[in-house]
Amino acid sequence: MKRAIVTGGAGLIGRGICAALADAGWVVASFDLADGPEGGRHIHCDVTDEVSITAAFALLEWDRVDLLVNNAGIAAPEGAPIAELSTWDWRRVIDSHLTGAFLMTRAAVPRMDAGSAIVNMASTRAFMSEPNTEAYAAAKGGLVALTHALAVSLGPDIRVNAIAPGWISEASDLREADHAQHPAGRVGRPEDIAQAVVYLTEAAFMTGQVLTVDGGMTRKMVYVE
Repeated sequence: MKRAIVTGGAGLIGRGICAALADAGWVVASFDLADGPEGGRHIHCDVTDEVSITAAFALLEWDRVDLLVNNAGIAAPEGAPIAELSTWDWRRVIDSHLTGAFLMTRAAVPRMDAGSAIVNMASTRAFMSEPNTEAYAAAKGGLVALTHALAVSLGPDIRVNAIAPGWISEASDLREADHAQHPAGRVGRPEDIAQAVVYLTEAAFMTGQVLTVDGGMTRKMVYVE
């Protein structure tokens, strides 16, 4: 059976990815600082810490990894205004997304054979921004660049792609206006991103790419009326 590691598996998108992969027949391990989803294998791991990652792989005891989904990272995009943004907060966000993906990839690659895949979780915020999101945008933009660099370095044996989610939510209090601003007619759900991950595990001629899954929102012109 194919084996997958999903970082940030306890979060909103991570839970959906773990469930979809399990439904598709994968053996799934979740790495996260928080408690994991019901069922499957969950290992507490800080992806920004090399010692923690080494310990997590030791606990997992897998000699082979067929898929790594680098999904972990601080989920709150908005930070302080740039003049007030501390170096500690900047590094905390960058490390949780970008450095974590680097460290996890470095640890996983020796266990990956030809035909394996890596999926990095970027964001539409790598391409467009709201105010006071510099650290988050830089981290996600870095993941886009890391994706194509890894695709070239690790190909043809290991394919590396990224997904750029838009607005993803399970909230019950969303307004009709929230859904209406998406050309697809609704706000995204975790399963939308999970389906994209499953697709990328099977798309044998796709590498170095960013798959935007945002209901068309980044293709819609917006004018102040």
